[in-house]
Amino acid sequence: MINVGLIGFGLAGRAFHAPVIRAVPGLRLAAILQRSGSEAAQLYPEARIVRSLDELLGMRELRLIVVATPNETHFSLGRQCLEAGRHVVVDKPFTPTLQEAVELLRLARERGRLLSVYQNRRYDGDFQALQQIVGGGKLGRIVRFESNYDRFRPQLKPGAWRERSSAGGGILFDLAPHLIDHALLLFGLPEAISADIRIERDGAVVDDSFDVTLFYPRDCRAVLRATMLAAALRPRFVVHGTKGAYLKHSFDVQEPKLRAGHVPWEEAPTQAELEENSGVLTLANADGTTVEHRIPPGAGDYRAYYANIRDAMLGSATVAVSPQHALDVMRILELARESSKRHCTVPWPVSGTLAASES
Repeated sequence: MINVGLIGFGLAGRAFHAPVIRAVPGLRLAAILQRSGSEAAQLYPEARIVRSLDELLGMRELRLIVVATPNETHFSLGRQCLEAGRHVVVDKPFTPTLQEAVELLRLARERGRLLSVYQNRRYDGDFQALQQIVGGGKLGRIVRFESNYDRFRPQLKPGAWRERSSAGGGILFDLAPHLIDHALLLFGLPEAISADIRIERDGAVVDDSFDVTLFYPRDCRAVLRATMLAAALRPRFVVHGTKGAYLKHSFDVQEPKLRAGHVPWEEAPTQAELEENSGVLTLANADGTTVEHRIPPGAGDYRAYYANIRDAMLGSATVAVSPQHALDVMRILELARESSKRHCTVPWPVSGTLAASES
């Protein structure tokens, strides 16, 4: 049994980490750092509730520490946990800057500890289905992949740290890591990046909208977009290829259920989506006509992330979200900022891998 300590019990810790950790065999949510309030104690009476990092790190039985706090604290908390000899999972985004990510990974290597970033949305059911469609070649050569993460929140949320002008604040670092992770899994590293990062809402002080395009060989494009002013939501996924297209409108159901305090894996049928929310695969016939197929979501399950972390700690698997992958996501975020600031397309670095060149 691997004892886990969780730092933070805001939205991320409460909805996306604690219930997932508790549901994975072989992991025990042994401690939660919640600086104030009693919600953690009420929901997880079996866990020890602590009020300081020193108290948490003083629990020598904890082998894995999960950092689920505001983005600007990821580097400092991750560093302290690694220096205390613990394996560490950091919620996305990894850190506010690429250089901080490099420093954390260097420290993890020096201490011989696992360090990974929580990319749970790669285990969405609709993305699992999309991976199978693209990987199986049903669409032929992909020419365009669109991934949208839209919301409609015209009013600012008072006191929300994501809307403050702080390191790692804004929608780019909040949502783009998910979309970039998907693009890298489907197509690998891009040749160039172009981005337009904007502030659209009245009174906002950090970015609340972005369009990021990743350029791939043979005129393939991955277009990643998000906005807080989408009264009419765009499709979640749109993929065009030489043999057909794939369209998916709704989001995976795991996130809204977890946000509402429901545990998907305790419900039946597990993660079921309504039939009308299935994806649509349109394939071309030899005569130029097309035929549509309803594609149900795949076996999405956020527990797979922590199951992999468990197995990696036990030596029976490699880490799915590897150090190199984490650095690649951070590099794209920084190149997107550079592109938007300069109003130009910027090339992907060609001087070897990031892990090697920046270690």
